[in-house]
Amino acid sequence: MINITLPDGSVKEFEKNSTAIDVAKSISEGLARNVISASFNGATVETTTPLTTDGSLVLYTFNDAEGKKAFWHSSAHVLAQTILEFHPTAKLTIGPAIDNGFYYDIDLGNEMISEKDFPKIEKRFLELARGKHEFTMRSVSKADALSLYKGENNPYKVELIEGLIDGDITFCDHDNFTDLCRGGHIPNTGLIKAIKIMNVAGAYWRGDEKNNQLTRIYGISFPKQKLLTEYLELLEEAKKRDHRKLGKELELFTFSQKVGQGLPLWLPKGAALRSRLEDFLKDAQKKAGYEMVMTPHIGQKELYVTSGHYAKYGEDSFQPITTPKDDEEFLLKPMNCPHHCEVYNFKPYSYKDLPKRFAEFGTVYRYEQSGELHGLTRVRGFTQDDAHIFCTPDQLDQEFKNVIDLVLYVFGSLGFEDFTAQVSIRDMDNLEKYIGDPDTWDKAENAIISAATDKGLNFVIEEGEAAFYGPKLDFMVKDALGRSWQLGTIQVDYTLPERFDLTYKGSDNQLHRPVMIHRAPFGSMERFIAVLLEHTGGNFPLWLTPEQVIVLPISEKYQKYTEKVLHLLENSEIRALVDNRSEKTGRKIRDAEVSKIPFMVIVGEKEEKEGTVSVRKHGEGDLGTFTIDEFISLIEEEIKKIKVEF
Repeated sequence: MINITLPDGSVKEFEKNSTAIDVAKSISEGLARNVISASFNGATVETTTPLTTDGSLVLYTFNDAEGKKAFWHSSAHVLAQTILEFHPTAKLTIGPAIDNGFYYDIDLGNEMISEKDFPKIEKRFLELARGKHEFTMRSVSKADALSLYKGENNPYKVELIEGLIDGDITFCDHDNFTDLCRGGHIPNTGLIKAIKIMNVAGAYWRGDEKNNQLTRIYGISFPKQKLLTEYLELLEEAKKRDHRKLGKELELFTFSQKVGQGLPLWLPKGAALRSRLEDFLKDAQKKAGYEMVMTPHIGQKELYVTSGHYAKYGEDSFQPITTPKDDEEFLLKPMNCPHHCEVYNFKPYSYKDLPKRFAEFGTVYRYEQSGELHGLTRVRGFTQDDAHIFCTPDQLDQEFKNVIDLVLYVFGSLGFEDFTAQVSIRDMDNLEKYIGDPDTWDKAENAIISAATDKGLNFVIEEGEAAFYGPKLDFMVKDALGRSWQLGTIQVDYTLPERFDLTYKGSDNQLHRPVMIHRAPFGSMERFIAVLLEHTGGNFPLWLTPEQVIVLPISEKYQKYTEKVLHLLENSEIRALVDNRSEKTGRKIRDAEVSKIPFMVIVGEKEEKEGTVSVRKHGEGDLGTFTIDEFISLIEEEIKKIKVEF
């Protein structure tokens, strides 16, 4: 017999060689029908894998991220099987699960797949899936695995196998199909009830432009047709909310090939929106004791060698800039933190001076591949709402908690109510990825977990997601469509103070190292605004929106009264404009709705005579007639309702 710790924490005895499905059945038949993946003692196992030792078992359904991963990875196998039926000479490479579905990269030779082929691929995929073929793992020697793929003349699989350590190689079989695979599958293909081929694109083998270009086929699958229907409806809504589309319609930002890919140009309305976000955070930071600094857009290469950024991210940086006469090398700034370390080094500090909190809206540059650029969410130049706190070890806990409060204030003010905190720690199997002393890493990781616990955050721990210089607390925010985005981040760093020889004089009159906290509640202005656009659909909070009110005169006869209304609104610090076009009022209203201006005030003969305005609200329609003072009070009360106090 073996002792299995169940998902609820209880321990139960089972026969040796019981499987995850057997355990699920012991809990309930309903759970057994829905379990599609499992992990045992932290390692992914097949649901049919015999369990031979005591251990802890976690069961996953399609509602869990790990369950979806297994479902979509299994679907990638069926997709590859389907493609080989239509293209028998194709060479398979890799087919992973991704955030939304899966893809398979395939070398089709001289053949092609286009959108018109999608229906027949989907039809045959489902025919194969209905066979309810079990996924079975087996091990073969490395030599036999190489022999198989050399015989099939598949250099891609050969390259993958040659890169693996010596020993047995695992394959997955289902039906008449075999693929190189590490494991993690659903019980059988029959669980896949719905499939949609989403896209076909080109992709270089291993992302290297020097290698062959492959055909990448994207798909998504579900255990119920209803779920696919709902997903496709969500995609249609996402298209309407696409920040690139809304950014153009609302005249917020643009891109220019002449300026360069991935370098956004902020238009007047977008610049004003961005400026208000900056002012909002600056005001909160001032209350929290931050001091604003400014640093250059470039720095000597040696600065980033010292910090470790060049060794870790040199390939993603723009090429060094060499000065015309002196033999110096500069980089476009990839990070603000080395500059802030030098700001701290300007003068000596004692423990009585700490903490020092330096904040900057600092623009940084990363050379992203052109194929990876995407609107404002993936750019080559972006501005971080960066700050670095230098404190004593005794101050670390409270300072970290204060930053959590600031992040929660930002989210609350902007309508992000659904989020999960993620404690990102080292990958203990790949410690060479990180710099710094293991003992200080332990302190930093424990400090973050302690602070997150004390603040009552709903958090998960993710191994391997830490920054190279320290662990961090990331905030994974869900938008209005249920999509998850990583926004705010807080990091604890003992390493850069050591590398930059940062010190303070302690109460013992000796020099000590400060602890450094990196934090960015927005993350970057570009990405945050993109997510905010898609979350709100362009209907920004009233305090933030570029234009709060548009005045619509019925005709030019009421120009004088229109100007009076505008003047009174502006005197109350309400952002307003006038639509003086010689269009019908209905057309002006429709255009204001498209522009997502929160309030419309209509003025004509009646309003001028009575000193009132007729008010319409975006998305709601007519609110009735107000005096100008009443309308101003309405705006002020609306702002109070939705702006959180810090």
